[in-house]
Amino acid sequence: MAAELALDQRQLRRARIAIAAVFCVHGAVTGNFATRVPWIQEHAGVSAGQLGLALAFPAIGSSLLMPLSGAITHRFGARNALRGLLALWTLALALPALAPNVYTLCAVLFAYGASAGMADVAMNALGVETENRLGRSIMSSLHGMWSVGALIGSAAGTLAAHLGADARLHHTAAAAVLTLLGLAACQGVLDLRSAPEEAPPPRFALPPRSALAIGAVGFCAVVAEGASLDWSAVYLRDVLDASAGTAAACTTAFTLAMAVARLVGDRGVDRFGAVRTVRCGGILATLGGLLVVAAPGPAVAMAGFGLMGLGVAVVVPLAFAAAARSGPNPSQAIAGVATITYTSGLVAPSAIGGIADLTSLVVSFGLVTVLALGLVAGARVLRAGVRPRGAADAAPVHQA
Repeated sequence: MAAELALDQRQLRRARIAIAAVFCVHGAVTGNFATRVPWIQEHAGVSAGQLGLALAFPAIGSSLLMPLSGAITHRFGARNALRGLLALWTLALALPALAPNVYTLCAVLFAYGASAGMADVAMNALGVETENRLGRSIMSSLHGMWSVGALIGSAAGTLAAHLGADARLHHTAAAAVLTLLGLAACQGVLDLRSAPEEAPPPRFALPPRSALAIGAVGFCAVVAEGASLDWSAVYLRDVLDASAGTAAACTTAFTLAMAVARLVGDRGVDRFGAVRTVRCGGILATLGGLLVVAAPGPAVAMAGFGLMGLGVAVVVPLAFAAAARSGPNPSQAIAGVATITYTSGLVAPSAIGGIADLTSLVVSFGLVTVLALGLVAGARVLRAGVRPRGAADAAPVHQA
């Protein structure tokens, strides 16, 4: 019995490493793509406005097709589904650079986003199940590994751009490498299959009611994250007269703060629970927002953005985990929360800009600060904690 338990723990540790590698590969695709957007714009011959329209299509594709992930997982099993969906996502990296005009660019970015969203739901659902079986929080660090992958992908893309590499060659090579890495990582994830008597989930369905409140908390965090990522440098430059280098450094510092907080966030969740962790994060993010709004100079504002990054970092991972435990269909609930967060991530940057045009960036970040305070009030909806070891045995899946 002891030998079987030890073997099971070794398998779980292997599964945790494998799913972390999957998150890293998923993030690396995003990092590689983001750094070559200027090349793609020039190659397709699109204006700034047309590019903005095209860049809305990944979120549209994700939102519409994420619910399919649950049906695919039910039919093929978690490991096979993740293997196929992740491969679709990594191979989709090669498509945008091939687009010759705005119409094909919109089409391929729709497919790019759809594959991203389906793989996202599958890996988060499997991450939650791995967390349940381990009996301790891992979702924050998994999302931290996504951030690490995005940073690695960004570094590779920056080097390719610096060398003047054709993005078609760069993205094709990156897609091939990441596909092989993704397939290798998927070999170690849990091989879960639906119970024979379980009815298949609907291919398309509205988010369950339980996902709406959880998604609202995720919305508050994602708006703060998107506003800080896209507008922090502009805020320092236009409001506080910072240099271009200082403004760019603020965005980098915010990204690193989020990555570090996610990598170590599981310790806080295990010690204090999801609700207390998010409430503390909401307090930090609110204080950070107040510092930004009241900042007399760049240094104080940078500290404020750093606090906001630390405060919101673990919210989305915990929202996905809570969604997966909120009802009988984890993939559908995760897809519902992901749809809300993806949509808010799409809307937030333009909303901040619109409000700033009508008033000022200071007012925009005042509203972001109010939303950060909403994390404190809404944290209780994330009360669903990590199931104790052995609880997974009652789940409607079994390991092949």
